[in-house]
Amino acid sequence: MTKPLRALDPSLYGRPEIFALERETVFAKSWRLIGHENMLKAAGDFLTDELAGRSVLAVRGTDGAVRAFHNVCPHRAGPLATEAQGQCDGAITCAYHGWRFTLEGRLQSARDFGAAEGFDPRAHGLTPVRLETWRGFLFVTLSDAAPPIAQMMAPVDASWTDERVQPFVLRRSHTIKCDWKAYVENYLEGYHVPLIHPGLDAEIDSANYTVHMEGEIAVHRAPSRKADNVYSGYWAWAWPWLGINLYEHGVMVERISPVGPDETRLDYLYFFDPARGAELEDMLKLSDAVTDEDVKMCEIVHLNLTGGIYRAGPLSPRHEGAVAWFQARLRREAGYPE
Repeated sequence: MTKPLRALDPSLYGRPEIFALERETVFAKSWRLIGHENMLKAAGDFLTDELAGRSVLAVRGTDGAVRAFHNVCPHRAGPLATEAQGQCDGAITCAYHGWRFTLEGRLQSARDFGAAEGFDPRAHGLTPVRLETWRGFLFVTLSDAAPPIAQMMAPVDASWTDERVQPFVLRRSHTIKCDWKAYVENYLEGYHVPLIHPGLDAEIDSANYTVHMEGEIAVHRAPSRKADNVYSGYWAWAWPWLGINLYEHGVMVERISPVGPDETRLDYLYFFDPARGAELEDMLKLSDAVTDEDVKMCEIVHLNLTGGIYRAGPLSPRHEGAVAWFQARLRREAGYPE
């Protein structure tokens, strides 16, 4: 008989030094979704995001290509953009001292800088960040060693038969007072669905909810209880912080954003057929209800994990295999003891 799987030690939750370690050993080496190509329609359209404590800027160039740069001016570290999304009107301009850069990252003008011996504008371009696309979604990473994003997402391609991503229609954010790991672990199992998600349980047969790992992807499937479901019965999670929720008439991608040792932000990006307004409202209503239920439970779990009473409990071999995979991967990447 195999030894029972056990959860992570509670001392790994809610501690600043653990969060700092995970930022460098996990976040800085992983792919991070920053948005989708259809959110950048014209030259100069940009998105910003934070990756392992570094601000990143993605912008569409005059040649139509999307590039990513560190959102840091090489002059004195001013920000190139301060908004989450916007238009930079033909040039990237530092908000601190007004240095201007082309949309391809070359220094165009060092505003009122004065004569400086040996100053070479070619040596002061923006610092690029690795960017790749999958189904039009834009991913960035600080790692040169990360496998191609298309390779990582291949298991999702096998089940997502609709080649077209609907237009971007809405962004919603939610804050959870919990360690990011507590939320991910909640996402990785359907064991809790019949107890805390009555609306979702009414749509799917949670007794036959399955989660299994395919590479670095946790694939969730659940049979429908009725013909006019809001959900399609398919969800996926990609290491270490991305959820993909397929609906009957669209998709929501969920960025799990670690903010600190006791705070996590969920950024929901909805891509939906804008002509289906009624179905979109149904989707948002159920999505909000499920999120609210998860937030309340994860915040309680975080308090219990950090309260000094809980000791690492056993994991269900039937329902929590993906949780075990996540925790084993985290132990390996961050060097935590078994």
